[in-house]
Amino acid sequence: MDQASFEARLREQGYENIGQREMAANTVNEDHAHDFDAQVLVLDGEITITRGGKAQIFRTGDSCEVPAGTVHAEQIGPEGVRYLAGRRERT
Repeated sequence: MDQASFEARLREQGYENIGQREMAANTVNEDHAHDFDAQVLVLDGEITITRGGKAQIFRTGDSCEVPAGTVHAEQIGPEGVRYLAGRRERT
């Protein structure tokens, strides 16, 4: 999916706070959860997201959704990751 289509889809689904973000190479964020829904489109690099003990690697062009309250961990690949992210607050 291209960046413009991804952004349009996020807006249609009520996502706000849409923007590009980066994380440094080999960063590890242990298990945590957010109080918002998140969707991510990887623009460069890779990120591994582990949910329920199952790891999934996302690379350039891949997208994923992490619903609010989902416990997950993140591990960034050796070249870092740049991604487009959107948040949808839970009320």
